[in-house]
Amino acid sequence: MSDFKKELNSLGKIVEQELAKLLPQKDEFPPKLHEAMHYSTFSGGKRIRPIMVMKAAELFGMPYEKVIPTACGIEMIHTYSLIHDDLPVMDNDDFRRGKPTCHKVYGEALALLTGDALLTHAFATIAKNSKIEGICPNAVIDVIEKISLAAGANGMIGGQTVDISSSGKDIDKDTLFYISRHKTGALISISLWSGARLAGASNKDLERIKAFGENIGLVFQIVDDILDEKGDEKTIGKPIGSDTKNMKNTFFHLYGYDGCMKLVAQLSSEAKELISKYKNNDFFMELTDFLVNRSY
Repeated sequence: MSDFKKELNSLGKIVEQELAKLLPQKDEFPPKLHEAMHYSTFSGGKRIRPIMVMKAAELFGMPYEKVIPTACGIEMIHTYSLIHDDLPVMDNDDFRRGKPTCHKVYGEALALLTGDALLTHAFATIAKNSKIEGICPNAVIDVIEKISLAAGANGMIGGQTVDISSSGKDIDKDTLFYISRHKTGALISISLWSGARLAGASNKDLERIKAFGENIGLVFQIVDDILDEKGDEKTIGKPIGSDTKNMKNTFFHLYGYDGCMKLVAQLSSEAKELISKYKNNDFFMELTDFLVNRSY
């Protein structure tokens, strides 16, 4: 295993340990809700977004331990979005990462409430960062504002809305890029921005790390679209072809495999150019390659 993957696994375990502390305990009343929150949060996943928060803070000189509340809060938001995405009224998926989705285990109503609970608890968790020594409270306020925007109507939810409204219809490439930049890219980009902001990065550096995040966010989505068509079902942990089943517009359908690979090469090259300005960039260079070459 490469040093990069070892670090990814090590940081992922740290994130999971902290999530277990920061979530309501499973036996707290009402226990079924809290059990469902734990079920979905600990159903696997690479923990890429919280690790991005932590490594972006390190990039600008702050120990990653200091930004863990924000890292975990963003992972809670990500988990909530997956729970809601899987619901019958949305993508209607029965499996996520090889396990039954939240609504298949707990029912649709409780799955909806579990997502709601994770989203709201996320901001209480992020707010805890203001109590950590060396973190500027104003930076935490900025982070809460920006994450709210990235997760809301001007970000992830906006992208999901356009995605749903355009399903089964022909759309142009600009609309497809809008969907991907908002539905997927917004939370990836804000993860990097948040870690950098908490570390006290300059406005110029914040813009650069945000742009890096936008590029790798698109890479993530394009590769995701390819895997939905050509991936291995056992490796991915959910049925192949769900985008086609749901009549979704994807990069694979608009650009084809070769066109997608050209886009991935261009975007990953631009991402590496942006991050090359920093001396301690090894993790981010390897992260870019990891997202390009991932099989799950």
